[in-house]
Amino acid sequence: MPIGGSSRQKVSCFHTVVAMLKLSRLLLHSSSRIAFSGKSLFNEAASDFKLLRGITTQGGMSTAMSNVGPDAKIFAPYSIFKGKAALSADPRLPTFSKSESGGYKVDRRGVIMLTFWPAIGERKYDWEKRQKFALSATEVGSLISLGSKDSCEFFHDPSMLSSNAGQVRKTLSIKAHADGSGYFISLNVVNNILKTNDRFVVPVTTAEFAVMRAAFTFALPHIMGWDQYTNQLPYQASRSSPKTVPELQSAEWDR
Repeated sequence: MPIGGSSRQKVSCFHTVVAMLKLSRLLLHSSSRIAFSGKSLFNEAASDFKLLRGITTQGGMSTAMSNVGPDAKIFAPYSIFKGKAALSADPRLPTFSKSESGGYKVDRRGVIMLTFWPAIGERKYDWEKRQKFALSATEVGSLISLGSKDSCEFFHDPSMLSSNAGQVRKTLSIKAHADGSGYFISLNVVNNILKTNDRFVVPVTTAEFAVMRAAFTFALPHIMGWDQYTNQLPYQASRSSPKTVPELQSAEWDR
């Protein structure tokens, strides 16, 4: 009986070893499949990321271009409508010209264009009487760095480099509310040529100013052209010859 029992134990051990070998092969095969599947998923994710990056890069500042034609012009202003006037803000990208070395350089600087127009009734505004103020990169920096009790003021002369210098004066003022609940954004335009004096005042809440601050911060490197510089992609939109590009100040007279 001891000899027979020993034989049964040996057979049992042999079957156990065989079962373990089969299990190890199965686990090894499964691990290989999982590793291969994980690698495939990683490659697919990397491919999707590259595709997404390509779409957002080529689209510039747009985030969804699937339904927009390649030659379409995008309009996406942030607008604030109040009782006496309305205000909208939108970025204007820089233009580039080709240099003798074959590269491209900024020919016309980008701006954040502020547009004001007066109210002529309840929820009615006169678009024909609009006035514009182009914020440079430095002026954008001043605006987005304002604290809850800070104020700033900018002066522009759109005709500064022409014979009409001094005939038109624009003053943009941003003043904080006394209680820190927002700002008054006002534009005063004195035109001695047309004998007009236009003034627009738009109260802006803390939330509205937070949107402006975030949007302007995002747009800042784009109006400087740095997004094109860092990506080193061919810039196709808004290339023009220096001879045909007006000065920055004239942008405020674009209609």
